[in-house]
Amino acid sequence: MKFSFYFILFFSLFSCKKGIEPSEESSQLFFNGEIITMENDSVQYVEAVVEQNGKIVFVGTKAEAETKYKNARPMDLKGATLLPGFIDPHSHFGMVSNTMGQVDLNPEPVGKIKNIADILASLKEYKEKNEIPDGEWIFGWGYDDGQLEEKRHPTKADIDKVLPNNPVYLQHTSGHMGVANSLGLQKLKFDATTVNPEGGNIERLPNSQEPSGLVQETAMYPFVRNMLEILASKQAEFFETTQNYYASNGITTAQDGMTDRKTIAFFQSQADAGTLEIDLIALAGYSELDSNLADTSLVFKKYKNGFKVQGTKIVADGSPQGKTAFFTKPFLTSVPGCQHDCRGLPSLSQEAINKLFETAYANDNQLFIHCNGDATVDMILKAHKLACEKLEQPLDKDRRTIVIHAQFARPDQLKSFVKYNMQPSFFTNHAYFWGDEHVLNLGKARADFLSPMVSARKLGLKPTNHSDATVTPIDPIFTIWTAVNRFSRSGIVIGEKERTTPYLALQAITSFAAYELFDEHLKGTLTVGKLADFVVLDKNPLKVDPMDIRSIKVVETIKEGKSIYRK
Repeated sequence: MKFSFYFILFFSLFSCKKGIEPSEESSQLFFNGEIITMENDSVQYVEAVVEQNGKIVFVGTKAEAETKYKNARPMDLKGATLLPGFIDPHSHFGMVSNTMGQVDLNPEPVGKIKNIADILASLKEYKEKNEIPDGEWIFGWGYDDGQLEEKRHPTKADIDKVLPNNPVYLQHTSGHMGVANSLGLQKLKFDATTVNPEGGNIERLPNSQEPSGLVQETAMYPFVRNMLEILASKQAEFFETTQNYYASNGITTAQDGMTDRKTIAFFQSQADAGTLEIDLIALAGYSELDSNLADTSLVFKKYKNGFKVQGTKIVADGSPQGKTAFFTKPFLTSVPGCQHDCRGLPSLSQEAINKLFETAYANDNQLFIHCNGDATVDMILKAHKLACEKLEQPLDKDRRTIVIHAQFARPDQLKSFVKYNMQPSFFTNHAYFWGDEHVLNLGKARADFLSPMVSARKLGLKPTNHSDATVTPIDPIFTIWTAVNRFSRSGIVIGEKERTTPYLALQAITSFAAYELFDEHLKGTLTVGKLADFVVLDKNPLKVDPMDIRSIKVVETIKEGKSIYRK
């Protein structure tokens, strides 16, 4: 598995190539491989595809292609598999970039952290190696309390032992909580008198109101905002490396899953300067919805030089492994900061969600709602219905409201998605990374219905499947593997009935992903007239043993006919 994040970043810097851009009249004929069009629900192979001026101009037999395009440059696939370029249904491009300025605290197999002592050693080493002076912020990312030997979050007291003179904030792997040390808490004025914000929790020391260091959901927002502001100065430095990292994994369209106005402006400036080699899609933040809609210079759903702002992202609840996702039934294990009926918590009130839906629907603004627990799904279904009724709009209007993660949506809620013409974007990587924890925390029945792609497809939905990077690594091949096999770290199957076919797993990151983003006319299938966005794999995911899917390698990534990565 391609889990060494920094190795891949380093590798992609030297492997991603500009390629030779075809002249205006040139064309390329791809042949002698397993060419899968992804056009229908049934598998369709063709002998040849011809690209010209960045678009697909022919799909069919090799003989006919050679007759119609006699001067096409032959591109012998030598038995490799050609697919539409992978489309990222949901990740955080900006956060992936920001990790380059942070301490890597991921557990195996992503990193090497096994316990809190390892975290402390890594922090100390980072300060010394980078000669960071006292008083300067230090950030870490990717720690996972569930994978630590101590089975707990580090505390401010732990971090103070090695970094007493630097403010520190460590982001949890879920992205929904983090830990600050004493100086970090002091810098942002968190103390015993600080009240929990709505939708958030500040964990306290036993028998005290003194913060332990752990801040969850909305309570972490000041720390994340501070981190992003400090790291913003390095955006341009890391931008090319980040998009090369995406391209090295076969991705021709990436997503930034929640983007503030400053970063939107930065992304557009990069696109206008011609630095984009892949398409990049941003989701604006819900806190800026009103101002974004009022700004006529901000255009939604339209590419400009390879970049577009698609819609608005709402964060409606938290993390299931972090026990902040909102459920109708309680967690089965202890929850930090909660004594009884611990069902997690919504990030927003029902009234706030209702208002966001009404505003977005009134302005034809596509919504993407982060939603893990079934109680939160109930909230967004209610908000959808109320907004439609108030605006006198059909319940099933083609808005393509996307329920991001929808990890523990119930069967009845999937039927409501069909009724309301909403689509889920699932997260089967959870089966591997936290499936064992979900069984303990939620029970087998709920855990087994995690990211129910098979059930959703049977109902006629078009589910996508994502990495949510930095929560899990950018690696579409691994995402296919988790959807097909659903193995946990310990080797148990999390939901036998929800194991997908490899083809459905591919649809989730090609044709269905294009549909999610209103891009089905541009990309997602090998169809005449669409962009020549391709990924070449060394093996066919449909023909190898399901367990061997994760060993498949990306050989080449092609964006609009130009090679942007070659192994």
